[in-house]
Amino acid sequence: MFIGRGSFTLPSKFNGGSCNRRAKMNAKKFLSHLLSSSSYRGQAVHIEKIGGGEAVYDDLQTPLPEPLVASLRSKEIERLYCHQVQCIELLRQGKNVAVVTSTASGKSLCYNLPVLETMLSNTQARALYIYPTKALAQDQLRGLQRLVEGAPGLELLSGTYDGDTPPDTRRRLRDKGSIILTNPDMLHQGILPKHTGWAPFLANLKYVVIDEIHSYRGVFGSNVANVIRRLRRVCALYGSNPQFICCSATIANPGELCQKITGVDIDVVDKNGAPSSERHFVFWNPPFIDTGRTERRSSNLEAAELMCELIRNR
Repeated sequence: MFIGRGSFTLPSKFNGGSCNRRAKMNAKKFLSHLLSSSSYRGQAVHIEKIGGGEAVYDDLQTPLPEPLVASLRSKEIERLYCHQVQCIELLRQGKNVAVVTSTASGKSLCYNLPVLETMLSNTQARALYIYPTKALAQDQLRGLQRLVEGAPGLELLSGTYDGDTPPDTRRRLRDKGSIILTNPDMLHQGILPKHTGWAPFLANLKYVVIDEIHSYRGVFGSNVANVIRRLRRVCALYGSNPQFICCSATIANPGELCQKITGVDIDVVDKNGAPSSERHFVFWNPPFIDTGRTERRSSNLEAAELMCELIRNR
């Protein structure tokens, strides 16, 4: 069970409507209350506290184009984290990069910024973003579009290309799309077999982004690795050699995994510059309900009571 960060917010009241006011909750105080309550029967078998850290920023050797700077400022981003800067600099050097940092550390900017920077100077440049699920692609598309909308003078067509995409939209993305978000299955079945129709896009393909690359393992990972190799061969047919940008949560062997999936040499960026707050993890085991200690209380009931305690003691 993840109790939470050092302090976090919960809605100040639960009335079935919108909650505008928010109240801070102290995780340490709540944990102390939980362990001293009359209903506590030793369920917390282990408590792990992970300390927080301050943000580590850095500056690019050459600043980003002004439209991108303006877009970032509109989102109250004044400086980039060190891992974002390192990734952008490596991509500017023509390297393939794997970004391996924690969740919510700003990995999407690691690829969106250099991709958009290239497209500002080369309107014919194209990028292919590959996600393991359609839902994730839709979510990332919204973030990309917000970034583009905040950049004055940057106009490009982006969209998801998957099984839910209408035929007319598919044709428009194929012919005029600058950034296409898809998944391995659609790349395998809907793009590569029809590569002659995709010739202009593939000939100008500068970047291939593979997000959540840690999900490509086992037989599925082997299949995706072969699809990526087919993509590289087709790109070579049309005279392009795209750079690869792989993103992942923290894993033990990111360089090896990304190299096996893409077939190219990879520079790993794994120093996380994003800030993190103190977190408390509680390993919670429901208590026994019989004297013979053979049956434990329902984990659903335990979870429901814990949620009630969170609400009562927010």
